Amino acid sequence: MKANKKLHNKRIAITGASMGIGKAVAIELAQQGASIIINSRGANQAESNLLEQLTQHINENGGNADYSYGDVSDFDYAGEFIQLCCDRFGGIDGLINLAGIAEPAQSNLLNISPQDWQQVIDVHLHGTFNTCRHAAPLMVDQGNGVIINTGSHAFLGSYGGTAYAAAKGAINSFSAAIAKDLQTNNVRCNVVLPGAKTRLSSGETFKNNMLSLHARGLLSEERLASALDAAPPSNIAPVYTYLLSDSAQLITGKLFTCSGKHLGSFSWPDETIYAYRETDQGGPWSEDTVIDLFKP
Repeated sequence: MKANKKLHNKRIAITGASMGIGKAVAIELAQQGASIIINSRGANQAESNLLEQLTQHINENGGNADYSYGDVSDFDYAGEFIQLCCDRFGGIDGLINLAGIAEPAQSNLLNISPQDWQQVIDVHLHGTFNTCRHAAPLMVDQGNGVIINTGSHAFLGSYGGTAYAAAKGAINSFSAAIAKDLQTNNVRCNVVLPGAKTRLSSGETFKNNMLSLHARGLLSEERLASALDAAPPSNIAPVYTYLLSDSAQLITGKLFTCSGKHLGSFSWPDETIYAYRETDQGGPWSEDTVIDLFKP
């Protein structure tokens, strides 16, 4: 384990940690001294084995980890998961929401089923709400805490289907509200839009989807190259260490992008006022005014 442990005594819950980015983040946080509870749905035996193996690996290498199987889109289970962190370690200092599923390949508004839409929204958006809803009051009571939610460039609508884009956009707004609501309680909330080589960003289906988006003009040459040659998740894990650490105690309500090849951030949109009047005595805005102000 690393000698300089930036997260010594931090107690952190991580969802979606059996593989990919979640696994890399869990290992990094444990190396930095955090006690961690990791989660996966345990949808099959292979996934269950991966979560247990990761926990064993961390503990055998001087870390402190435990695990839990369950679907965070279930409100009651999400509460049990957060409570497990408190029971095992005496509280919760950090929550990282990484649980997620992919939308069906080539999905869009014209072909997505209501069932697929609901499942994506349930796991990403409702799962994020569920864990936050259980963790935030505990953090407020103890006077500190950090929440890191997971976004995606898909919120721009350029790619990623419809439900995935909607869920990620909603998570951004939800996180902004958390940051504003809880800032006076010393609870921080940020969003990380990660990019790395994982099972969801590998294989022929993913490659063909990226090539299709590029051909439609929705993905630049640079973003295409980055997507098809992504760096491993371990390259971005230190971003999470920093945001959870006391060094980032003034950072909240931010959207950070990170991959093995670039780091960046998004600014929140600013409203542009086209026209203003003190009263409504003039009646509705005239059609000519609306056309003049809104036309491209």
